[in-house]
Amino acid sequence: MKLFLILGAIHAMLAVMLGAFGAHALEAKLNARNMLNVYQTGVQYHMYHALALLVVGVLLGKFPASTLLTGAGWSFFIGILLFSGSLYALSTTGMKFFGPITPLGGLAFIVGWILLIIAVVKA
Repeated sequence: MKLFLILGAIHAMLAVMLGAFGAHALEAKLNARNMLNVYQTGVQYHMYHALALLVVGVLLGKFPASTLLTGAGWSFFIGILLFSGSLYALSTTGMKFFGPITPLGGLAFIVGWILLIIAVVKA
């Protein structure tokens, strides 16, 4: 069980990192971005990390004193606000101001997955 939790967290973290790579390094090659795609990316990451929050909640039921799990939960929540929120705002308003906020949310997601990995390893 512990192994699968660790593997799941590692792959979720990699998905965030690969998503960022695709959005930035492959943008010129793929060039299929439009505002609907931007919005859908926000929704997709929103759902993934909403599920991550549920997992953290379940794990906190088993390990209530874990500050690492609590930190992971807050990181996922902040990531949703910054990452998905900025993509929602960018796609609906077209204001480029929101673009630089998105990577901060991605970083919060990555921190959350790292904290979750450490919490499970230490459990």
